[in-house]
Amino acid sequence: MAVVLITGTSSGIGLLAAARLAAAGHDVYASMRSLAGSHDLAAELERRKTVAHLVQLDVTDVDSIARVLASIEKEAGRLDVLINNAGYGLGGFFEDLSAAEIQAQFDTNFFGLQAVTRAALPLMRQSAAGGSWGRIVNISSVQGRIAVPGLGAYTASKFALEGFSEGLYYELQPFHIHVVLIEPGSYRTKIFTENARVASRAANPHSPYAEYARWLRARMDKLLETSDLMGDAEDVARVIEIVLQKARPDLRYVVGRRARQMLRLRKLLPGRLFHRMVLRRVSAP
Repeated sequence: MAVVLITGTSSGIGLLAAARLAAAGHDVYASMRSLAGSHDLAAELERRKTVAHLVQLDVTDVDSIARVLASIEKEAGRLDVLINNAGYGLGGFFEDLSAAEIQAQFDTNFFGLQAVTRAALPLMRQSAAGGSWGRIVNISSVQGRIAVPGLGAYTASKFALEGFSEGLYYELQPFHIHVVLIEPGSYRTKIFTENARVASRAANPHSPYAEYARWLRARMDKLLETSDLMGDAEDVARVIEIVLQKARPDLRYVVGRRARQMLRLRKLLPGRLFHRMVLRRVSAP
């Protein structure tokens, strides 16, 4: 079985993927920014009657990244799979977002992911030298391919991740390491609740986007209340497990019926018609 490092496992997709892979027999290092948030993962591991290494790792702190990779090398002697899941969503229209808020979004969702990948690659190349292929699984989003208003910073970070991952896919083929993008649609995780972040100026009643922002927030609240519009994050964890089992996985895996529908429409419809459809769905009456 594989030695796996997963970032962002205190909740949501990362938590379920860590528990699922550990239950399947993989040696899982489940990392999170603060171990104070490990209670939910510990409970899920206990529920599935399995164990994992719970480690502190902040993707924006190169010292904590180096410490975890050194620990994995010392304890396991190899690293077969890296799952870059840590990230958060930042809501807000561009003019309401400060440069510091956009920078922080990229520091976690993009530059932090790159920092972990850069630190992990030497050990992963060494591990794959024996002929078994390694995996780098980057958790993106359908919004890494389709933009929506009010989530521009988040969407930009995922668009950047898509380009980086596609380039890395080609670069790492000679070293027997597959790069995979997982592109979920909307899933019921804490990214929409406890972990949600909003532009500091979003509540400014004098913002030109104030009314629009209130309407979009109401739409999101309604979406969260409608169970059939939000998928089960376990479905994403299941796809991650399948990727680890495949001899030659694809570069991209879209997860969720609605996400697949949107990408299919984007491909089939003329650009102007597709853009009009998106505007109808998100525009205030």
